[in-house]
Amino acid sequence: MQQLLEKIESPKDLKLLSLEELKLLASEIRELIIHTVAHQGGHLSSNLGVVELTIALHRVFHSPEDKIIWDVGHQCYTHKILTGRRKRFSTLRQKGGISGFPRREESVHDSFNTGHSSTSISAGLGMACARDLKGESYSVVAVIGDGALTSGMAYEALNNAGSLKKDLIVILNDNEMSISFSVGALSMYLNRLRTNPEYNRLREDFRHLVQVTPFLKREGMELIERMERRLKGLVLPGAFFEELGFRYFGLVDGHSLPDLIEILEGVKKLKGPVLVHVVTKKGKGYRFGEENPSFYHSSSPFNLTTGQPKRRVDRSWSSVFGETLLRLADENENIVTVTAAMSEGTKLSEFRKKFPERFFDTGIAESHAVTFAAGMASRGYRPIVAIYSTFLQRAYDQILHDVALQDIPVVLVLDRAGIVGPDGPTHQGIFDIAYLRHLPNLILMIPHNAKELQDMLYTAVKIDHPVAIRYPKGNFPPPRGGGKFRKLAIGKAQILRQGKDVAIFALGSMVSPAEEACQNLAKKKVSPILVNPRFVKPLDEDLIVELASRTRKILTVEEGVLKGGFGSAVLELLQEKGVNDCRVKRLGLPEKFLEQGKRGELLSTYGLSRKGMVKAIDELMRD
Repeated sequence: MQQLLEKIESPKDLKLLSLEELKLLASEIRELIIHTVAHQGGHLSSNLGVVELTIALHRVFHSPEDKIIWDVGHQCYTHKILTGRRKRFSTLRQKGGISGFPRREESVHDSFNTGHSSTSISAGLGMACARDLKGESYSVVAVIGDGALTSGMAYEALNNAGSLKKDLIVILNDNEMSISFSVGALSMYLNRLRTNPEYNRLREDFRHLVQVTPFLKREGMELIERMERRLKGLVLPGAFFEELGFRYFGLVDGHSLPDLIEILEGVKKLKGPVLVHVVTKKGKGYRFGEENPSFYHSSSPFNLTTGQPKRRVDRSWSSVFGETLLRLADENENIVTVTAAMSEGTKLSEFRKKFPERFFDTGIAESHAVTFAAGMASRGYRPIVAIYSTFLQRAYDQILHDVALQDIPVVLVLDRAGIVGPDGPTHQGIFDIAYLRHLPNLILMIPHNAKELQDMLYTAVKIDHPVAIRYPKGNFPPPRGGGKFRKLAIGKAQILRQGKDVAIFALGSMVSPAEEACQNLAKKKVSPILVNPRFVKPLDEDLIVELASRTRKILTVEEGVLKGGFGSAVLELLQEKGVNDCRVKRLGLPEKFLEQGKRGELLSTYGLSRKGMVKAIDELMRD
């Protein structure tokens, strides 16, 4: 029974509860999150780790007047439950339901949309500056995880915030054991001392006295600064943040509501930038989540009692990539792998175990990962950079300036390309074809099955140019061909079905539904030619021009945005070659940020299905 939770309609209701009631509320929230994620999937470990922290934040601060920014954002479930979305929580990550990430469009309590890592401090500092320019008065709190703090963007923001001296509170949610857990009486005593108004008044009065006393003004200030730095280094684990200009408070037990509320009440009154270091445990309150937080980071539906997935886990595109790479690395000692804090998701875990000296995880630092790989490639190695499509966007300049411009043979592997589904707009990998296709020197390949992915990887490590390979999330179609790798001819497409009436160019994941569409079209006495392009760059120009001239009707199908995509490339080619009597119809995704929903559901919505292709061909034949 969730008796307390049913009384919470907004954060204001938290202020009416006793400390014991807040603890009971935390248990009820955990129960709701565990049951909901078990039923429909979602981010479990991170959300169970911040239940008390979220309650404390909403108890002390006044949302939406005060601004709370969540970074990366997937840990916002408790925040959503406490801010009027409890009754809709069962729709989490479903089409038409509430998002698994903060969405300004969804609630006034979501002050900034976050899905990519390490943006909270920058956004929070911007809000703080805007507040001061307008003469307004409210608190700005950025909640950032220790993983997100590996990104250079977070340090740029910390550096800027420390120099601007704006009132800004950063909560560092540390849920890794790499930092010693020194929560205890001494830590809390130091925190109480440093948030005490009398202590801070005395501190400022003494500094003022030194400044106005002539014989102390220079030597005294230098002595004080030197003593403060040494003292911080001895007793404070946050000396680094203090050097950047932040007042540091920690370590705080992130599951102790009394400690959290006390420290937040204290820092709320302080001037200037403040950092509170909170230690939490991922998966807190669910045994399987605590024991294996990585597995439950982004979980599919699972059995509550056993913790096991409800659906059988098949081999995915990612697993084929990981297995293939092991085979290639056995034969080629110059192959190294680079990833940006996603070795589990990209299935590089086994590579890390087998070739630890050839595996590099840069943390959440995609830009650095790409240039780092370029440096290795410039000295004779063949780096395979595996990053989710949506996150590789952050390294666009590095791909252009440090890889393509120098024609350095880095292999970019874009996992989760296309529609990823429930994670929604921030994670849909639909822009990569458009942002890679125009780069000089770069070769862009897209496989349509497991065997082709293997051959493309084999080909990529033998090419002395940058290569990008993209594939979707999920399971792969049945592989064709034997187990031996073969090198593909660059820029050459594959005809899968001969015909005479219309040419269908189905890219990557669209081949399988296109094959089904061809069967339907045959029943209508339409004879389609089905082409697997394989390469978006370079195009198989001769084949495209030949089929355009022969059939005068072309359908292109791609799981990416139409503007700047594969279909656009075909149109540009035909215009360039003077083929003006061919009708081209393009199926793809519109110029918009796609909503959340199941992948198959969204593909059907936008016509990227057997039914959608048959309809498109019917229209082409009628024109």
